[in-house]
Parts: sequence; structure tokens; C-alpha cells
Amino acid sequence: MRIAVLLGCVALGACGGGETQPQAVAGAKSIECALGEGSDFGEDCLVERVQGEQGPEFVVRHPDGKFRRLRIADDRSGMIAVDGADDAINAFVGQPQVLEVAVGADRYRFPADIDAQP
Repeated sequence: MRIAVLLGCVALGACGGGETQPQAVAGAKSIECALGEGSDFGEDCLVERVQGEQGPEFVVRHPDGKFRRLRIADDRSGMIAVDGADDAINAFVGQPQVLEVAVGADRYRFPADIDAQP
């Protein structure tokens, strides 16, 4: 019985929202994301700016430990997926405008000025 209660507490602790993910660096920014087919947006992902081979890249970290690497297109029209088989599809949406990037079944909302942030 105690084990069942302990496992329940651990499971509830894993569901906590807004906590810094252990794999993200200090100072990572929270962004809205919708992970998987038909999911709703929530501030569940963290983004870090890193230096890639072709310039600044953004590592988007999912709550489950998965991540995506994106960079700003040379013509500044949106983001490009750095790794993986899926292309990034970009659209500016909302007021104030945000850049919505879809890669596979996952969607991310970046501030329109994401590259201006240190």
C-alpha cells in the first residue's frame, strides 16, 4: 500500500507545470507548444539559444526530454529544422504577432523577435 501511495506521489510530481526542466540550461525561455496530433497549446516547452555550425540555433526542449533544433532562415522568413526528416512550416499569427512553427505533429510559438533576445 505504501508503495502505491509513493508511486502516486512521484507520478503527480512529474506532472507539475511551469518547473524548469532538468535538461534545460538556466535562463531558458518558456514558449507555448502543442506536442503531438490534435494537442492544445500550453507553456510547456523551453527554448535555449546556442551557437550552431551556421550561426545561432534554438533548442526547443519538450517536457518529456525530447528536443528540436531550429535556426532562422537566411532570408528571415521563418525557422528551419536543423535536424530530423520533417521540414519546418512557418506562419505569423495573432496579436501581438508570434511565429508559429510546425515540425511534424509538433507546433511551437516563438516571439516574433526571438533572434533579438540574448
